[in-house]
Amino acid sequence: MIADQSLSRPVRAKALALAFVLPLAACASGTSPMQLYPLQGPIADKDPTLVIQATAQNTSSTSGELTFRLPERGKCVGTWSSLTPRTVSNSKGMSLTWKKTGGEVGREVETVAGVNNGEIYAVCADGTRVQGTFVIGSGTASGTGQASDTNGNVYKLLF
Repeated sequence: MIADQSLSRPVRAKALALAFVLPLAACASGTSPMQLYPLQGPIADKDPTLVIQATAQNTSSTSGELTFRLPERGKCVGTWSSLTPRTVSNSKGMSLTWKKTGGEVGREVETVAGVNNGEIYAVCADGTRVQGTFVIGSGTASGTGQASDTNGNVYKLLF
């Protein structure tokens, strides 16, 4: 009986570690909320206070999956993409110092500061298509824009 308890402790410790690590791994993927505010069309006419919550995946990169639900249209799945310019510099050389006797080789990638353009495109369960454009700050996951759908709705995008 004592041997069984000692074996179960490492198993419990691993399970507890996984319980803490998995949520952190999900955060590392870069998930950000996005809101769509109906401005014109049937959805705005029916409920002008409605806020449609969307989720943008992989926001630490330049594109990713976008998901949300439109009223009476079902789940919508698509893509967001941002044109974020980056500079890449490579360095090669020989160093005559004691600290760097082997020379120096490296590569550095930087995001260029500024405002970048982006687009969203999604298709809903009933076939409704949503398309829009936005501007986003370099190195951030926040921006603003506008979108419309094939049913005559116009939305303000904020994220």
